[in-house]
Amino acid sequence: SLRSLGQKSVRAPVETRRTEASMKMEDFGLFKGTGIGFEDLWGGQECISEVGLEKRLNKDGLRYRLNRTEKEADEVGRLYDLPGFTVNLPLIGETYLGPPKVASIWEAIGFTATSNNEARQQEKLKAIAKARTSTKGVLNGPGAEIRAKWLEKYGYPRLVGSGGIFYADQLSTDKQPMGGFNMGKSGTIWPVPKVVEEGQYGGIMGWGMKKAGPAIDGLPKQNL
Repeated sequence: SLRSLGQKSVRAPVETRRTEASMKMEDFGLFKGTGIGFEDLWGGQECISEVGLEKRLNKDGLRYRLNRTEKEADEVGRLYDLPGFTVNLPLIGETYLGPPKVASIWEAIGFTATSNNEARQQEKLKAIAKARTSTKGVLNGPGAEIRAKWLEKYGYPRLVGSGGIFYADQLSTDKQPMGGFNMGKSGTIWPVPKVVEEGQYGGIMGWGMKKAGPAIDGLPKQNL
């Protein structure tokens, strides 16, 4: 207003409140022993910890993300045999600082790192076999028994498995072709490694599986 022009406004200082960061529990033990408490539901479960999950997968020889298993890492040793050291850091605790256990600098920066080790390839083969013989399909409907009808109607069998589909990713690190969705249909748009080519187009796990017969689902070969 005109009355307030030229007047100095004085504000009372606002007191700010500082709070320190702290870790809070998911619950405070209020539901302990009831079956719905945090410890009741998650106690001993590796899936709530990345470290725990990695150790659990390593027991079966499987890698967590792109990291070698502890056994595989020990086999290759530290990168270029460079030294490392352990320090005790505030809040974090004992921490190793030094080169990782990888086979090359390219693996260290992620270019050649892979989760597709021998154990994972075996798991993919098991899943392919399970999908081939499954008696239940999508939404617990018919499984392998309706594949012949689907092959005749659509040109490829309906995928079955644990209520859905399974995709066996085709990678250059595979020792044998995986075939992707294993429908006997795929293509190549640029040069690829031999093992990938066999999982595509005319390869034994691509279109070629229908010619070679029996296809992935055990059906007799089809004339294309």
